[in-house]
Amino acid sequence: MAVTIYHNNACSNSRGALALIREAGIEPVIVDYLKTPPTRAEVADIIARAGLAPRGAMRDKGELYEQLNLADPALTDDQLLDAMSAHPALINRPFVVTEKGVRLCRPPAIVHEIL
Repeated sequence: MAVTIYHNNACSNSRGALALIREAGIEPVIVDYLKTPPTRAEVADIIARAGLAPRGAMRDKGELYEQLNLADPALTDDQLLDAMSAHPALINRPFVVTEKGVRLCRPPAIVHEIL
């Protein structure tokens, strides 16, 4: 089974999901999305395939979120996608993609739904 994880090694949820994938006997494609950011279209696609709205896929912790005033409910989905595309650190993690679907694996055990 082909598995891709959009990974940030500094994140315990991301490390946990990666460990569960490997425990299932799968070596995934690991995309360090901070070093190799997905395009805006890829971000939009991953979020939609996970069944989320952009706000539900956005990391809402940290200084950058506050500086960009991203909590403003008047912001459109397009504006949120633009922000995530320009600042990949705003993309929540880890997203895992398999032939069975896409999930934001928070908590990591959610990965079992698509393995």
